Amino acid sequence: MSAPYLRSIATRRTIYQLGRQNFPLSHAEVTAIVTDIVKHTPSSFNSQTTRAVIIFDKNHEKLWGEFAHDALKAISTSEEAFAATKAKLDMFKGAYGTVLFFEDDNGIKKMQEQFPLYASKFPEFAGHSSGAAQINVWTALALENVGANLQHYSPLIDADVHKAFNVPENFRLTAQLVFGSKVGEAGEKTFLADTVRTIE
Repeated sequence: MSAPYLRSIATRRTIYQLGRQNFPLSHAEVTAIVTDIVKHTPSSFNSQTTRAVIIFDKNHEKLWGEFAHDALKAISTSEEAFAATKAKLDMFKGAYGTVLFFEDDNGIKKMQEQFPLYASKFPEFAGHSSGAAQINVWTALALENVGANLQHYSPLIDADVHKAFNVPENFRLTAQLVFGSKVGEAGEKTFLADTVRTIE
């Protein structure tokens, strides 16, 4: 019974070469997938602090063509050093959209107050839930023949994201899932021996 699920996990791969033509889903279908997954992904103490903002079209282009571009150019040591970074950002910009994942710090604070014994651990617990939601969305999109790659450009883009997309200040950006139609395939992946990862 677990075989289909295991195959779906193996199907999810990092794909950088993404486009917009022949994208298999509508905006509404992407939104429905993300909404359902964030809703049903478990969280510690049922805290439900994970949030998602989905951006398409001009907002998606602005994220990678302006916010990330300008922030990274400002800290690059030379034009040559920035060239490789710009090439990667251009790939992201050419994709179909981005799912921005956040954690609601107000929700985390509420859990800390409600359960003081575990107060120091709730930010870590929230990270577990956020990671689970990210991998679940990524896997679901892969099953729809959508390519994706997961990025982490915080805190460089945080202020611009909050301002441009009307994101509440208490939402802390954790990751950015870039998605689109697959122009290329995932690279070859090597694995450690199973006995290294799993102890019987």
